[in-house]
Amino acid sequence: MTISSSLNAGVAGLQANATRLAGISDNIANSSTYGYKRVVTDFNSMVLNGETGGKYTAGGVRATSQRIISESGALISTANSTDLAVRGRGFLPVAKKSTFDADPNNTEMMLSTTGSFRVDAEGLLTTDSGLLLLGWPANQDGTIPNFPRDTNDGLRPVQFALNLTGDPTTKVDMSLNLPATATASDSNGDTQVLSIEYFDNLGTSKSITMEFTPTVPAMGMSNEWTVILTDSAQDDAVIGEYVITFDDSRAAGGTIASVATVSGGAYDPASGEMIVNAASGPIEFNIGALNSSFGLSQLSDSFAPIALTKDGSPVGNMAGVEVDPNGYVNAIYDNGLRKTIYQIPLVDLPNAEGLVSLDSQTYQISPKSGAYFLWNSGDGPTGDIKGYAREESTTDVATELTTMIRTQRAYSSNAKVIQTVELSLAELISLPVEMALCVAERSLLMERRV
Repeated sequence: MTISSSLNAGVAGLQANATRLAGISDNIANSSTYGYKRVVTDFNSMVLNGETGGKYTAGGVRATSQRIISESGALISTANSTDLAVRGRGFLPVAKKSTFDADPNNTEMMLSTTGSFRVDAEGLLTTDSGLLLLGWPANQDGTIPNFPRDTNDGLRPVQFALNLTGDPTTKVDMSLNLPATATASDSNGDTQVLSIEYFDNLGTSKSITMEFTPTVPAMGMSNEWTVILTDSAQDDAVIGEYVITFDDSRAAGGTIASVATVSGGAYDPASGEMIVNAASGPIEFNIGALNSSFGLSQLSDSFAPIALTKDGSPVGNMAGVEVDPNGYVNAIYDNGLRKTIYQIPLVDLPNAEGLVSLDSQTYQISPKSGAYFLWNSGDGPTGDIKGYAREESTTDVATELTTMIRTQRAYSSNAKVIQTVELSLAELISLPVEMALCVAERSLLMERRV
């Protein structure tokens, strides 16, 4: 009967509008939730038999809801360096801390577009809701190995060593002028001394002393110096000895003409480098290439250290953490050391709306979302990672309130349809039995005539 189909259509309308109202409620409730993706509800008509024999059967309506995961919210600045947000396309790889604690070797990857991460007591970057940030661990020198990009096997929770750290000295670049007059025959041949501090593998301060002794000839100028390097960590043992001759021509006067190695690492005339073995390991000294204006020179009558640069630092405590736009996680120490320890990739997939929504604004990969790929932040189709930032909810409260008013009116209208059908059925039932039989007989006679 068409009257019963009207009732079914009204009930379907109530259910569909209730579904939309549930989505609106969720959107408004999460309008201040960072990283929340709004839900939209669409209506689709259902056709049963259509219009046949002058009679119409109502099919009703069906509601379908979908979370718009690919839509990005506005980014706002924060004061925390490890508040992260994806600017553009892509997702941050995360995992539940409870899963990691249960099995550190089998961490299930989930996705998120933003998170407020903090270093916990174990040195892990985690959120208040228990999400761990995943990344590729770096080598000791800060480089990132080649990990597979179509699997999460190489990803590990970002974890910091909260103990002290030191940075040993491995390289020294120097510019220094030796007095040309000291190699003259009338010179007294005084030795010039330069002490260079370095840091060993334990962060302890040591020194390498360089003694420059001129060769004094019987006549004229020798332009020659003997350089001896001693290490305080080895009881001032000699770790290198070299004889340096300087050019006195008009074109290249004062630059290095030749270096003869007596002991220690060989001198490279092209790069100006020589390697000496300190107690903590080899240290590369750069005194300048042949006929180069950089490095050692012999001019005038003064001994003048011009510039001295070196790597290494004393022991320091970790003072902070930063994530740059390329996804490199850097630990910053109070001794000035800055060390790259992880790289955070961005996860990209063909259909973001096919992801399965989970709690805490996280998503799980599904067959509908398609195969994923791990990109370097800022490469390929992905955006980049922004520190000191959070992504706001994509909910527009004004739009949701407007939609809610329309939904409430539609809900009331469907309720009115049900009320009308109920009154019609009640009126039909209240008819006298005789009148109902008469109506039935008339209907039967009319059908026979036809």
